[in-house]
Amino acid sequence: MEKYELVKDIGSGNFGVARLMRNKETKELVAMKYIERGHKIDENVAREIINHRSLRHPNIIRFKEVRSLHFL
Repeated sequence: MEKYELVKDIGSGNFGVARLMRNKETKELVAMKYIERGHKIDENVAREIINHRSLRHPNIIRFKEVRSLHFL
């Protein structure tokens, strides 16, 4: 069962879509970034994940998790 439910799309860019999501158990709102996988993207995404994990900013609460979805 999916942990989050979609509230609304909040933006899009060259590599993906940002969505406002709600945790089904806690009702906590989170922003989630969806990025399509691919060799070129993977290198950029890996660097972005490292940067986001170490980011400390007053307008960002915290970086929570990374999930990878593979479609066959």
